[in-house]
Amino acid sequence: MFIGREKELADLNALYATDQFQMPVIYGRRRVGKSTLVHKFIEKKKAVVFTAIESTIDRNLELFSKSIYKTFLPTMNHMPPFQNFDAAFNFLTEYVKKDRCVVVIDEYPYLAASDKSISSRLQSYIDGEWKDSKMYLILCGSSMSFMEHQVLGYQSPLYGRRTAQIKLLPFDYRTSACFVPDYSDEDKALVYGVTGGIPKYLELFRPELSVYENIIQLFFNSSGYLYEEPDNLLKQELRDVSTYNAIIEAMASGAAKINEIATKIHSDTATVSYCLKSLIAIGIVEKRTAVTDENNRKKTSYVICDNMFRFWYRFVPNGIDLILMQYGNTYFKETVLPQIPDYMGSIFEEMCRYYLQQMSVKGAIGFTITKIGRWWGTNPELKQEEEIDIVGVNPLTKYVLLGECKYQNQGIHMDTAKKLLERGVLITAYQNKSYVLCSKTNFTEEVQRFAQENEIMLVTLEDLYQF
Repeated sequence: MFIGREKELADLNALYATDQFQMPVIYGRRRVGKSTLVHKFIEKKKAVVFTAIESTIDRNLELFSKSIYKTFLPTMNHMPPFQNFDAAFNFLTEYVKKDRCVVVIDEYPYLAASDKSISSRLQSYIDGEWKDSKMYLILCGSSMSFMEHQVLGYQSPLYGRRTAQIKLLPFDYRTSACFVPDYSDEDKALVYGVTGGIPKYLELFRPELSVYENIIQLFFNSSGYLYEEPDNLLKQELRDVSTYNAIIEAMASGAAKINEIATKIHSDTATVSYCLKSLIAIGIVEKRTAVTDENNRKKTSYVICDNMFRFWYRFVPNGIDLILMQYGNTYFKETVLPQIPDYMGSIFEEMCRYYLQQMSVKGAIGFTITKIGRWWGTNPELKQEEEIDIVGVNPLTKYVLLGECKYQNQGIHMDTAKKLLERGVLITAYQNKSYVLCSKTNFTEEVQRFAQENEIMLVTLEDLYQF
């Protein structure tokens, strides 16, 4: 079943319809669905699909040759490989002079690693034989830093040759829910909270099992697909993963600043800073600043933005001994399950920010939110640190939406509602202020009355899945 990616698919088809040379570049982290998108796109199209591997150039040439023969000479068995990549490209050139053909080179970084000259060779064909042809070349890659610097970057021979680029991101919480349509809203949110919207992980959820049974099977079973997934992904992207593991585990336990992380893992800040840059490049960590105070370096923090990594590093390492003894089920029920509401708190905040920004575009907020995030800083009157879960702004119109989120069964109390209004004075750069309270459950009559009197928008988890 093909879910989501409607815009990306439409963009690829629009390029195809031009009947001119095209070279879209598709990249994104592993398991995000690049190959699925490409295979959906090439349905009923003449296409050569080649996936490069970590091997020699001769082995990759052999695989590329087989891919070409499979498309153009399917009845010819035991054909020898092309003499070199130029010979293979020349073969394709003869066809694309007259007819459309899609040529997909998946995991392009592996091919480039096996032959340093391949990008220059492609550049030569793009600027020469393929310039006025019907060639439709797709370069795909999971190494985001390589694709951004060695394919799209200024120093690459291929710089300026791409005709489109698609950075494939994980699904949002609403699209993720399409993989588990029969689950409750709370269970759908938890699925998103442990998968981060990665299609491959979403596909692993079996509908005949409960959400907890699925999580136990995937994370807390020594043969589960996600039991060793973070380590496998890190080893594919990075060299020595021990320091990276320590950094992510420290972040999962609450460390958010470079010096905090360095202290926890007994390392220096220079090493931590370098590793964080690498983790940001591969989409696991994100650098965040307090909205409305982005230039204040003291208000810079680092968070795990990949939910699967966030969940795994918070819960799995402490239970490995029990998991290996086949007591993962017990560990989950006794240790992990009671902490799920706390874990889901930050996930729910992210979901609410996405929902509110989408609603603002639809005209339901009163202004369009151009940037949304969190705010933290010192309350000068109380001389204490304060946080605001949701700060959505439009710098041009000076409108701001301030909100608080609670992911708990007892809902939001009056003190939270009152504090939200009190904290509004901390945001001084925006005169036009509106407020929102986001709750996992419904609101009490008292809070509803207070919200109506003070024009506070109320949002529940159910609302997030209804729009």
